[in-house]
Amino acid sequence: MPKFKPYSYDQSSMVVINYQDQLQPGTFEYAIHHLIEHKLDLSIFFPNYNNDSTGRPAYDPAILLKIVLFAYSKGITSSREIQWCCETNIIYKALSCDTVPHFTTIANFVSSHADEIEALFEQVLLVCHEQGLLGNELFAIDGCKMSSNAAKEHSGTFKELNEKQQKLRRQIQYHLKEHERLDKQESKNEERIKRTEQAIATLDKAADKIDRFLKTQSPRMGQGKRPKEVKSNITDNESGKMTTSKGTIQGFNGVAAVDKKHQIVVDAQAFGEGQEHHTLAPVLESIEARLKRLGISKNIYATGTVVTADTGFANEKNMHYLHERNINAYVPDNRFRSRDPKFANQKIKYGKRHQNEKTKAEKSHHSKTVISASEFSFDPVNLICVCPAGETISYRGTRDDSYGNPKAMFEGRLMQCRHCELKHQCMKNPDSANHRKGSGRQVSFILEHKRQPNYTDWMKHRVDSDQGKLIYSHRMSVVEPVFGNIGTNKKLNRFSLRGKRKVQSQWQLFCMIHNIEKLANYGAVAA
Repeated sequence: MPKFKPYSYDQSSMVVINYQDQLQPGTFEYAIHHLIEHKLDLSIFFPNYNNDSTGRPAYDPAILLKIVLFAYSKGITSSREIQWCCETNIIYKALSCDTVPHFTTIANFVSSHADEIEALFEQVLLVCHEQGLLGNELFAIDGCKMSSNAAKEHSGTFKELNEKQQKLRRQIQYHLKEHERLDKQESKNEERIKRTEQAIATLDKAADKIDRFLKTQSPRMGQGKRPKEVKSNITDNESGKMTTSKGTIQGFNGVAAVDKKHQIVVDAQAFGEGQEHHTLAPVLESIEARLKRLGISKNIYATGTVVTADTGFANEKNMHYLHERNINAYVPDNRFRSRDPKFANQKIKYGKRHQNEKTKAEKSHHSKTVISASEFSFDPVNLICVCPAGETISYRGTRDDSYGNPKAMFEGRLMQCRHCELKHQCMKNPDSANHRKGSGRQVSFILEHKRQPNYTDWMKHRVDSDQGKLIYSHRMSVVEPVFGNIGTNKKLNRFSLRGKRKVQSQWQLFCMIHNIEKLANYGAVAA
C-alpha cells in the first residue's frame, strides 16, 4: 500500500494576517483604499451623524464606502451578500479592518447619501484631472436603459388604473360570495376557505394601494410640444416605460458623458423617460457647471470642446439650443447614414426590427398595383384634387413628411368611392369602402413651396461634412466601452433602488468605480 502524508481536520492553527499586506499596490482594492485614505474628503458625511457626545459609535464612512465600492466593482449590489463577504472574504476583511457592518447599515448608507455620493463623484473626477486623464477635447454622450425596482404590470394611465381597481373590486366580490357559499356547506373544506380568505386579503391590499395612489398623485405628463398623459407606476412613479432592443421595460435611462482621452465619465444622470431628446441640455449644463465648480474650465464650450451624441438626442429644439449656445456639437438625425454614399449599397441590416423585412419586401412585390397619384388632377393654388373618375375629393390638411417637405393630403368620401366604377383599379382594398368606418382613396402631393431652413439643416450640414463624419466616428469607441464595462464586467443590468434621486446615486457609484479603475490603470493612485 502506498504511503501518504498524514492529515487531520481535528486540529487548530493560528494564522497571522496583516490586513495592510492584503492591499497590494497595483490592485483595484489598493486604489480604493489609497483614494479614500489620502485623496477624498469624507467630512461631507459628518453632518448626517449626531452622536458627538451621546449614542453608539457609528461605522466610519470610509469603511462603508470601501466595501461598497469594492463589492459593486465585482457586481455585488445585495447588502446581505456584502455583509457575508465581510465575514468570509479576506479582501473585504482588509478593507473593513475586520468589522462586519449589518446589511441594513450598508443598505441605508447607499440609499440615503445621494448628495454625498455626487460630491465624491466630483472629487474623483478632480483627481483624474490632476493626474492628466482628462483631455477636454471631445465628450461623447449616450444613454443606457435599464430596468428599475418596479414591475411594469403596475403601470397605466389614471383611467387604466381606475379600471384595474374596479376589476379588483369585482374579483373581491366574487371571492366573498364563494367564501359565503363554502362557509354554509355542512362538510366544510377548511383549506379552500383559507385560500379564499388569502385571495380576498391580497386583492383588497392591491385595490387599496391603487386607490391611495390615485388620491395622492396627479397624472404624469410626457415631454414635447403637446404634452399628453403617459403611464404612471404605482411602485416607482419616477420610472418610466421604455422601449429597448430586448422589449419594453419599466426603468430608468442612465445617461453618461465620457471624455475621449481615457474614457473618464464627466457626468452621470438618470432619467425616468425613454425619450432622450430632453436630456441633452441638462447634461451639457451639468458638465459646464461641474467643470467650472472644480476649477477645471471656466467655460468648457468656449474652448472648442467637441460634443457628440447619437440620433436619440436629435430634434429641432436641441439643435436650436446648440446653435444659440455656440456649442461645437455633432448630433446626427436618423437619416444621416442614408445620405452617406458609403452606405448606399448596404443591404445587411441587423436587429430584431429588420428580421422580417425580407418577408415584407416579398409581400409588397406581389401586392396589387393601383392607379398612381400622378393620374389625379391637382391644383396646388386652390388645393383642389380631382380623381380619374372626375370627382373632387376632400382636402384633409397639410403636414410635413419625414424629409421636412410640406404635403397636401386628400381623401375620397365613402359615397364617392363606394359606387365608383374604378374602385377596383384605384384602391388596394376596395371592400373597405363598403364598410361604415372605412375610407376612400387617399393621395398626397408635395407642395411647390419649400419650408425655410431650420437648425436641423444646420446640423445636417455639419454632420455630413468630411470633418463631421470623422469626428462623429469617434463617438461609439468613446462611450460604448464604458457601458460595456459597467453592464458586463460590473454586472449592472437593473437598478435596485427606487426613485430618481436614489437611482441616480447608484448610477454615479458605478460610473465612479469606472473612473477609479482608470486611475488604477493609468494614474498614480495604485503605484
